[in-house]
Formats: sequence, C-alpha cells, structure tokens
Amino acid sequence: MNQLITKGIILSRIDYGEADRIITLLTPDHGKLRLMARGVRKVKSKLAGGIELFSVSDITFIQGRGEIGTLVSTRLVKHYSEIVKHIERVQLGYDLIKLLNKATEDNPETVYFDLLQQTFEALDDSSIELELIKAWFEAQLLKEAGHAPNLQLDTTGQKLAIDQAYNFDYDSMAFALQDSGSFTAAHIKALRLLFQQNILALKQVDGLLEVLPDVRGLVRTFAQTYLHH
Repeated sequence: MNQLITKGIILSRIDYGEADRIITLLTPDHGKLRLMARGVRKVKSKLAGGIELFSVSDITFIQGRGEIGTLVSTRLVKHYSEIVKHIERVQLGYDLIKLLNKATEDNPETVYFDLLQQTFEALDDSSIELELIKAWFEAQLLKEAGHAPNLQLDTTGQKLAIDQAYNFDYDSMAFALQDSGSFTAAHIKALRLLFQQNILALKQVDGLLEVLPDVRGLVRTFAQTYLHH
C-alpha cells in the first residue's frame, strides 16, 4: 500500500480498544482524515508525541479501504505550548476546533487548515483578547461558508457612510439607515476587519476593543443562525 505524507491538526481523538485511538485530523491537501493510531496509548509509543492537541505535525498514513486509514508515523512540527498554560484558552481552543469540525464537510479547502493554524497562533499570544479571537474565528467561518454580511452597501444599495447611524437588517444581511441607529462607522470598520484581516494584525488596531461587544453580538447571531446547527 502507498504511504502518503501531509501535515495535520488534530480535531478529535477517540480511545479504541486497550491501547489504540481513532483520530480525526484536518489537513491542507487531503481534507479530514480518520486514522487508526495503533498502540498510541502505550507509554513507549512513537506516535503519541506527534499527535498532540494544539499542534501541527507531519504525518505519514495509509488510506484504508473503508472510512478509517492507518497512521504510520508522526513528527511534531509546532506545538503551541502557551495555550495549555491557560484554562480559558484551552477551553476556547476546544470549542473552536469543535465548531470548525461541525461546520465543514469531509473535504474542506486548504483555507480551513490555515484558519485553524492562525487561530492557534492567536491563542498562543496572551496579549490577544479571547473575545476578539472568537469573533474573528466565527467571522472567518461565516465568510468561507458564504454568509458574510454586506459591509459596503446599505439595504437601499447606497454606499455605507461614515457620518450616518444604522441598524442591522438580518433578512437582507445589510445595514439599514436609521437616525437613532445602534451602529456607526466604527462598528462597520470593526466588522470589516474581522471578516477581512489576519487575526494577528487586529491586536494593533486602536479602538477595536471598545466596539467589540456590540460587534460580537452581531457575529454571534450570524454564527448561531448559520454555523451552530
């Protein structure tokens, strides 16, 4: 049987039998893989070190005739060790991994692997607020799934103005001009950044955290509608 080599990020691990484990990995070029890691729970297993959570690894595997292949070897490329020092970051990491696993098909595009890797980098950086990471992650998932809001034009097709106030219309996924609206240019700018920018660049943006609670509420509603189902 041909052995294949790729990079992988652990999405889930299920104990099987006395010493084995079935792992689900996200890869950049083979989608999701379900592999049997034989003997991985034994103390001297050579596979265990390369399939840590919150890590990127080189893996060698054999595709199975059914749904589950066989893990042959692993080599740890990058372990995001700062994440596991903070329980809140670990918990958010678990939640976002589960969300991505649930929101993607068996053969997701490479962009999802890159998204998860960027998320680990952000979680590994204690200077980046957890609420910012969560809002950005959900915004990116929404964008890739085709559910991003219109952040250029209002409900009438007019360009969003910096000196106007708006409410958000969920039916059209666009902002509606309203004199006493809850959303301003600052909120719209923040949303554009969440949907367009690398997470590591956002920590340098002045004023973003001040409007994040309102913006986070919008993104959460989008995610509950389109992702959490």
